[in-house]
Amino acid sequence: MTHFLISHFLIDKIMTTEELTSNVLLALDEIRPFLNSDGGDITLISIDDDKHVTVRLEGACISCSVNQMTLKAGVETTIKKYAPQIETVVNIM
Repeated sequence: MTHFLISHFLIDKIMTTEELTSNVLLALDEIRPFLNSDGGDITLISIDDDKHVTVRLEGACISCSVNQMTLKAGVETTIKKYAPQIETVVNIM
């Protein structure tokens, strides 16, 4: 959600599906080098109802013992920075 300050009113702009997808992909591009450095990667699978993101952790991330922490603390946080209207991020195998 993009915020605009007009006069003294804060207005939220809901992103279009295209903008949302673009922003989620930018978020994944930001975190990908960190995953790659440990032999992992990530792919966007879907965005449902413009609120729910499904990704696939790949490579070394599949068997990593902290992949759920990476998903929540790294992936979800970064996606929400780029697309605040996202409510959930889940990994599929």
